[in-house]
Amino acid sequence: MTAVRKMALLSIATSIATLALKFGAYFLTGSVSLWSDAVEAFVNLAAGLVALGALTLAEQPADENHAYGHDKAEYFSSGVEGALILVAAIAIIWSAVNRLINPVPLEQLGVGLVVSFVAAAMNFTTARIMLKVAHQHDSITIEADAKHLLTDVWTSVGILGGLLVVLYMPQWSILDPLMAIAVGLHIIVTGISLMRRSADGLMDAALPPAEVKRAEALIAAELPAGTSFHALRTRKAGARRFLEFHLLVPGTMSVAESHLLCDRIEAALTGHLARSHVTIHVEPQESQAPHG
Repeated sequence: MTAVRKMALLSIATSIATLALKFGAYFLTGSVSLWSDAVEAFVNLAAGLVALGALTLAEQPADENHAYGHDKAEYFSSGVEGALILVAAIAIIWSAVNRLINPVPLEQLGVGLVVSFVAAAMNFTTARIMLKVAHQHDSITIEADAKHLLTDVWTSVGILGGLLVVLYMPQWSILDPLMAIAVGLHIIVTGISLMRRSADGLMDAALPPAEVKRAEALIAAELPAGTSFHALRTRKAGARRFLEFHLLVPGTMSVAESHLLCDRIEAALTGHLARSHVTIHVEPQESQAPHG
């Protein structure tokens, strides 16, 4: 089993545990802000299951119908997760507004806060482990899932802080639905961000500007006198990077020499940009003026 799939399973296991803890805290206290936290844990579980399915598909080797592999399956996962977050946010805000209109006294806040704190600590630990693995393996799916868990942690911390105030100052019980509304608005931003990133990947957005500049510098460093390049195009599919450009060489350069030059350039790019697939079109310098 790969490291990224292990992280997806870890996310699912943590979500199940925190889901039970957070709903337990809600039933103990009747707090709508703790209910909003529990709903987000439910979304975490659904997102983890979607992530596991996407990663399983993305790891399938290229076949006759998918010559470039299945890496883009990861973008579907982050897009679905973003959509689930938006649905959860709407449900949270709706419940919070109802609680503002129809206040309900809170009970056993002390016990509920302890249970919720344990759940937040579990999410924080899991998210940190997942982010480390996501960066090592350049997995957008695990990164999205980890950031979602971290969002859950920070909203939990805010809720816990507000409920501590309510615990010692019951007259401030209005903080409970207000914090739930704040949580809902915050995860709307997170959901939109995930969906936008997913759309960029599915629409073959270029690599980040810093990576494009790095690629240009690596290519230029390998070029001997009398050669140049232009028409660099880039995109990313999951963790794989695709780079394509035209290499202009003197017409007198042999096929063997141009092939060795292409090998050096490809080695430089793949050595500094992980999981890169490089396509180089060799053209005679005399056929057109260089553009880059």
